[in-house]
Amino acid sequence: MTDDEERELLALLDDEYARRILIAASEEPMSVERLTECCDASPPTIYRRIDRLTAAGYLDEYQELDPDGHHYKTYSTRLERVAIEIAEGSMALDVYRLDEDPADRFTRLFEDL
Repeated sequence: MTDDEERELLALLDDEYARRILIAASEEPMSVERLTECCDASPPTIYRRIDRLTAAGYLDEYQELDPDGHHYKTYSTRLERVAIEIAEGSMALDVYRLDEDPADRFTRLFEDL
């Protein structure tokens, strides 16, 4: 991860609403309406966090179709785990996503040895 990506990740995890969204959407895909209820936040607050989380690759966005024909989006957490290692005067962050390619995961684990 670049320094900018690390700063963005830490800023996102420092944000209470972003954490609530990640936790709620980890159980099942949720619409903005459901996330608004679960997170006890206004729709603009939820939309702002969703934009940041989606841009960072920590949320997936799906288009859904209501039985009445209307479209809406649901969001699901991609972030599985964040590992922070502090050693020898430095800090490293590793991000693990739910849909990470097994070969990429193996490569990362091998490089960490």
